[in-house]
Amino acid sequence: MVDLDSLLTDLAAESAALEALVVELPEADWARPTPAPGWTVAHQVAHLAWTDHVATLAATDVDAFAKSIRHAASDPHGFIDRGATEFLAPVPELLERWRAGRSALARALRGVPAGVKMPWYGTRMSATSMATARIMETWAHGEDVADALGVSRTPTARLRHVAYLGARTVGHAFATHGRPIPDAPVRVALTGPDGEFWQFGPADAADRVSGPALDFCLLVTQRRHHTDLALVAVGPVATEWLGIAQVFAGPPGPGREPAEDREPDERREPGRGHRRPGGVS
Repeated sequence: MVDLDSLLTDLAAESAALEALVVELPEADWARPTPAPGWTVAHQVAHLAWTDHVATLAATDVDAFAKSIRHAASDPHGFIDRGATEFLAPVPELLERWRAGRSALARALRGVPAGVKMPWYGTRMSATSMATARIMETWAHGEDVADALGVSRTPTARLRHVAYLGARTVGHAFATHGRPIPDAPVRVALTGPDGEFWQFGPADAADRVSGPALDFCLLVTQRRHHTDLALVAVGPVATEWLGIAQVFAGPPGPGREPAEDREPDERREPGRGHRRPGGVS
């Protein structure tokens, strides 16, 4: 089991990798559109800053977090967009807000007693689960920023955290899409960035998904359509799951269109076609 300190170290590294992409951007580039309609590079960073803020409240101020839950319930399909917009600021201020929020969250999670689960949107989470989710979402929104900037990022071993969450959320994906939760387990077998082999789920499961870890992470965060990825599904549950995989919380995301269905200019931009940002993870 991965300990909290290791997770927070990886979260800091994932955040630093994204910050390196944006910290020296001209201000005009912060206004570039990203794959999420209506969201610029600045919105992506503001969303991460907002989520860090509400996660800190969940760890430190239950009453304040309960207020944010009520606020979200009044607009369940728009509160994520609203949070990102509320946290927008001039670039220097936004960067500082994001850095300060990351540090505050790390301190808050270290203060959560072992075994205690914090309230979250529709669930409860331990400090380690929250840290893992923040790694996942930071990576996923980093992909949106990279797509907007037209750059490719080198995958790292930190993807294992994203893959772990993806493999654990099979039932969540089916339930979110209004489908019966399957009884059959799914074995996930992935090749990591350095050639290591990552495996999740029962070894004797008849349903299996295999392929590159990067492709699996792009799938479960809905950053690519499954037909554009080098993933192989065996069995009816695994095959159906590829079309609905969703690691993040919130309503079902439509994901991205297959490359063959996009306009020619969109095919040259791998980030195009994703209709909504990831939910609150």
